[in-house]
Amino acid sequence: MSILVATNFSKLSENAILYAASVAKKLHTKLILYNAFKLPIHASNARLSATFVEGLIEKNRNRLHESAQDLYQKFGIEVIVETSFSSLDQEVDHLMKVHDCRFLVIGMSPKSMEQNLLGNPATTLISMKRFPVLAIPIHAKFTEFKKILLACDLLEDIPVKTLAKLRQLAVQLKSEVTVFYVEKELNQLRTVTHDSIDKELEDVTYFYKNVQSNTVIDALEEEIKKSQPDLLVMMPKKYGFWESIMHKSKTRVMASGLNIPLLSIPIK
Repeated sequence: MSILVATNFSKLSENAILYAASVAKKLHTKLILYNAFKLPIHASNARLSATFVEGLIEKNRNRLHESAQDLYQKFGIEVIVETSFSSLDQEVDHLMKVHDCRFLVIGMSPKSMEQNLLGNPATTLISMKRFPVLAIPIHAKFTEFKKILLACDLLEDIPVKTLAKLRQLAVQLKSEVTVFYVEKELNQLRTVTHDSIDKELEDVTYFYKNVQSNTVIDALEEEIKKSQPDLLVMMPKKYGFWESIMHKSKTRVMASGLNIPLLSIPIK
């Protein structure tokens, strides 16, 4: 098992790399450092020879190797370099499978009107819903995952296998997991029990809250402020074509401007 981290050499992605390296060291696993190479705009508009383009790619690859060497010296972890002349969303799925990665790490852009309208690389990869994505805010620094907040929809079936995998991660990191349920309609508070979930998630603390659908994000943000978790976990569902047009993913909204890391685990 390994961890894949994507970089475009920006400050945002460089912080994500340091975070990913810290997690890799904690989990005793290797790190796959990946960059999707693209020609600069001025270069793509010019008539460049294949030799010149290959030189740019080689320069990019050398930069990755230098970063990998630096990470090895700082964290003592194995770092493998990958680069390709393609877009991030086209290649990352292949790399996740080839290197048997647990999740992809990428920087999370600050919240803005542009991000809300157009999204960002993190929200694009989360929307693909094919593998777990760990989105890292620019100011996030890894210390420990002492408190993990898992946000679920109380009205939907809870995927026990997904929660079991999360519990394995929590046990390995010695984390406390809190499951936070949000209902779409304002009803009387009720307690829900599930024998299989209790079996898979013993020692997990459950919180039940009832909020209206238009305040779900506000309620979740308020819970984050209140409980101060080190990591938020959400599980986006895969919608059909027409549903995807009408549905605004709560995970996608949270993946822009959050002040703590977000781990998105897709539900097939």
